[in-house]
Amino acid sequence: MNISELLETTLPGLGFDLVDWEMSPKGRTIRVFIDTPENANAGATAGAAVGVTVDDCAAVSHHLTRLFTVEGLDYDRLEVSSPGLDRPLKKLADFARFAGSEAQLMLREPIGESRKMKVLLRGVEGDRVLAERAGEALAIEHHNIERARLVPQIEWRKAK
Repeated sequence: MNISELLETTLPGLGFDLVDWEMSPKGRTIRVFIDTPENANAGATAGAAVGVTVDDCAAVSHHLTRLFTVEGLDYDRLEVSSPGLDRPLKKLADFARFAGSEAQLMLREPIGESRKMKVLLRGVEGDRVLAERAGEALAIEHHNIERARLVPQIEWRKAK
């Protein structure tokens, strides 16, 4: 079983979603980015817990260290963290989950003259990501999206 399959099958049992993972060029460091399924609607309810905690990362790291040893994976360092505010969007489910959010896209093939664009996500339909750019509705083939990241939304509040 490869690392991707190991992570995809293991993390849900621990109560986490795999956002992404990467291996350093020489294969000595494995980075795993996790999120909790509840974070799909986090912040919608007052007092909702947002994000992955340090304890969550430590627990997942401990579990994966043992799993990778059993599976005979050769690496020097394992890093487990949250995806951050500008989390990557990989799967169609990610684009559906974050409908209503802004995202920065890099396309393989341009739409009009643009390969790079900021859009408002509207969901998915089949294998297309629905989005809006400057009031124009777009239906972008998922395979045409090379990279996608959420645009962090920072809310500034004036002191009273």
